[in-house]
Amino acid sequence: MTVTHAMTVDVEDYYQVAAFFGVVKPEDWEQWPSRVEANTDRLLKLFDEAGIKITFFILGWVAERHPELVKRIQAEGHEIASHGYSHQLIYKQTPEVFREETRRSKQILEDITGTAVNGYRAASYSITRQSLWALDILAELGFTWDSSIFPTRHDNYGIPGSPEEPYRIITRSGAELTEFPLTTAKVMGQAVPAAGGGYFRQYPYALSRWLFQKASDSGRKPQIFYLHPWEIDPEQPRIPNASWFSRFRHYTNLHRCLPRLERMIKDFPFGTMSESLGTVTLSKTLDLRELGAEKASDAA
Repeated sequence: MTVTHAMTVDVEDYYQVAAFFGVVKPEDWEQWPSRVEANTDRLLKLFDEAGIKITFFILGWVAERHPELVKRIQAEGHEIASHGYSHQLIYKQTPEVFREETRRSKQILEDITGTAVNGYRAASYSITRQSLWALDILAELGFTWDSSIFPTRHDNYGIPGSPEEPYRIITRSGAELTEFPLTTAKVMGQAVPAAGGGYFRQYPYALSRWLFQKASDSGRKPQIFYLHPWEIDPEQPRIPNASWFSRFRHYTNLHRCLPRLERMIKDFPFGTMSESLGTVTLSKTLDLRELGAEKASDAA
């Protein structure tokens, strides 16, 4: 079977990102000029010209305000999945708040599209050792697959040592989910992020391509690529009072992202998350009932 990698877009606006949590509060989002619709339309045009269908993880807050954008994504044959509602870090939420926000986001998308939404991705990949309880809630709400776990080390996310290929998760309640982790490549024994986003903008393109090819075992294992609509928008308004590090993370090489993405989709075969998962035989199972939350990262 031919391997198809998953091309994904997390549909959120530039002022909603984790880098700016300290200076832009959700209650102030309406004050910022929205650019998510125009930027997503640019991506839709690119994917149409390339003849590929991808998966869009759409923030509920955005879908609520731009339902026609959701309908355009659906009309062009792309897969729609949930990116939660308010783009907050799960491990800083209570289970009750997470359940209600995730339920609300799923319902918004299903009401707009008239179809079931089966896939989920957490804001900033914030399903970590501290928030594995969220997997039970995802299963409870009817999700069948997730793409929230990054098997690397990062200050905001990651479960180092967790499986680096799609696998089954048995939650503490006994429910089952399929997890498609974010792409990492082993370099000198370290899991180096190679899935896109800020890494894609900061690395030279040749390095991104090499890491992605290495992670895929020269095209034998499907991988995930992701980016955000704001990453192709160098003209976006600048956020005042953000730290130097946050500005570096967010604004580095915005002008290079779109040309690099055009090269990426020529260099690798891409499709939706479901298409990519369809090429995989799941050989690993992570049973949280047996391991306990604190040991979940040892199941590589």
